Amino acid sequence: MATGSEKLDQIVERLKSTADPKRRYEYVLWLAKKLEPLPEEFRNDAFKVKGCVSQVYVVGQLVDGKLHWQGDSDAAITKGLLALLIEGLEGLEPGAAAGIDPGFLSETGLQASLTPSRANGFLNILKLMQAQASALAAG
Repeated sequence: MATGSEKLDQIVERLKSTADPKRRYEYVLWLAKKLEPLPEEFRNDAFKVKGCVSQVYVVGQLVDGKLHWQGDSDAAITKGLLALLIEGLEGLEPGAAAGIDPGFLSETGLQASLTPSRANGFLNILKLMQAQASALAAG
């Protein structure tokens, strides 16, 4: 299933081909470590992901018609899931990001090892990113 994002497809493929759930987790935690620190001014309700047990913030900005993302979370695994989405949606046009089918989440195989609240949080992060992409597209 192609998502419409080459980077996201590569990440999904990498996770899908990993049989060991522990290795999937390690990859997600590695992505979390690569995430740039989020400036303090973005740590407010406008950028906060609703429906997440942990504190999660994500900010999309449009530069020359392409999306650029920043974000942070106070929980390592959630931060990794956020980093996965940031990397996967980086540089896309807003319409492409808004149109990504969340079905790819189940293809990663991560759901099997995520708690229901984390899996739900993963989806909520994606939904907020897509809402921001749509708002940026509308100008």
